[in-house]
Amino acid sequence: MARQRAGWWVWVVAMVALSGCASTHAPDKGHFVERTVTVEGRQSRYQVFVPRAAQAQRGSLPVVLFLHGSGERGSDGRRQTTAGLGPHLRAHARDFPALVVLPQVPEDQEWSGINNRIALAALDATLAEFGADPSRQYLTGMSMGGYGSWNIALEHPGRFAAIVPVCGAVLAPRAVRATLFVESVAGQADPYAAMAARLKATPIWMFHGALDDVVLPEDDRQLKIAFDAAGASDVRYTEYPQGNHNAWDATYADAAMWKWMFSR
Repeated sequence: MARQRAGWWVWVVAMVALSGCASTHAPDKGHFVERTVTVEGRQSRYQVFVPRAAQAQRGSLPVVLFLHGSGERGSDGRRQTTAGLGPHLRAHARDFPALVVLPQVPEDQEWSGINNRIALAALDATLAEFGADPSRQYLTGMSMGGYGSWNIALEHPGRFAAIVPVCGAVLAPRAVRATLFVESVAGQADPYAAMAARLKATPIWMFHGALDDVVLPEDDRQLKIAFDAAGASDVRYTEYPQGNHNAWDATYADAAMWKWMFSR
């Protein structure tokens, strides 16, 4: 029995030593980790992309909140990494310079209400755990997540250093999906002017495909006009002439967009 205990103790010491050695060597590329957050009694899983050498950059790391589209809804905690920003992060795991928080909306729900509060709780938890720079928080989303980006930005003006909504809009045709719209301005006589008045001080870059037949580009065009009329100093709009609904692959592959974002 004594020998068995001695052998067990040696094994424990060895495992601790190995784990300690592993923790002293930074991974040679970024990677995803899964986390959970509980808000108002609801537990939700989310993913965090942790960039290479994150530990050495504590206090200075930028952090991006990414909101997925309709096709990535669920409760598996992983599907939100399979389209949009997730594949870009995997392809650039060695050089992407920021933390990315990727929450997930349950089936048949939108980026609104408690889902937005869960997303922000996940962002807060990531800021605390990985020592991100609170002055360098960024927000982007695609399709349904584009609407969500506007919802969250309007609820928390001034929190994000820059916003990049991709193929989003303000009002979806009610016949298409009655629950999809930017909530806080939907009842305004001119929702575009209302959004521009509240967010004109925030750097924003919108992206859309000119041939998009899922979320029509007209709302983004009207938003750009409204922001210009409001005197916004740093609001941009890029429309891909031959692009359809998938504007996200081109947007997240655009090095100029990331340079612009992280300089804010």
